[in-house]
Amino acid sequence: MTLLLTVLGAVLCSWTASSEVVPQADFNPQSMAGKWYLVGFATNAQWFVNRRDSMKVGTAMFTPTADGDLDLSYASLNSDGSCWRLNNLAKKTDMPGKFTYTSERWGNENDMRMVDVKYDEYAVIHTIKTKGGVITVVNKLYGRSMDLSADLLEKFRQFSLETGVLPENIAFLPRNAECPAA
Repeated sequence: MTLLLTVLGAVLCSWTASSEVVPQADFNPQSMAGKWYLVGFATNAQWFVNRRDSMKVGTAMFTPTADGDLDLSYASLNSDGSCWRLNNLAKKTDMPGKFTYTSERWGNENDMRMVDVKYDEYAVIHTIKTKGGVITVVNKLYGRSMDLSADLLEKFRQFSLETGVLPENIAFLPRNAECPAA
């Protein structure tokens, strides 16, 4: 019973912390356009715990639409030379820097917040994923290059800890070759 209460408390704390994460006030979708490298990844999701060691840097393309939404495409080169790809259309909300989408691949609802963005250097994105009543937090650190400063990596680590991610579930991904254009 004590273990159950401890786990429940941790889940509630992480959910509360996540719901208070506010997007960058002056977020500009047009400035987000282009290629980004996924350098840091943090979540307590079980699938990540099992796959963490096989993950490597991938590339994301953010394409703003005329309506203010963001078309997201992601690609990561697998060790066998094949590419893992994912596409979603994130719909803008009334709050600048906050988008929502349903993942066609995973069937989860996503509340994505652009937390800290310096458009020519890095972006910290916080996503609250919900499926079947289960809430998962995912933080991602993107860079315009694969090389980000130690200060930025530490900033991402601290942010992830503040949103309830366990220290061992914060990863900085090893370099990887890019997938060819689709």
